Amino acid sequence: MFGFLSTIGIPELLLILVVALLIFGPGKLPDVGKALGKSINEFKSATSASKAEEKVSEKPTASGDSPDQGNAPSKDN
Repeated sequence: MFGFLSTIGIPELLLILVVALLIFGPGKLPDVGKALGKSINEFKSATSASKAEEKVSEKPTASGDSPDQGNAPSKDN
């Protein structure tokens, strides 16, 4: 999924951690991580919900016709 993550090694991860500590400080870093985790979980649940809706809307009807076709009033009346 993330091809560039395979090229990140231990030195790069340590550098990212040091920069994050300098920017946010040791007190706020756990809060930032918690907020980031919550937002990732919300994003995953939203994408899985939209995929489930797409699967339901793509199911064909039993007769192959559109569902509104049988509900139209007849012109004979």
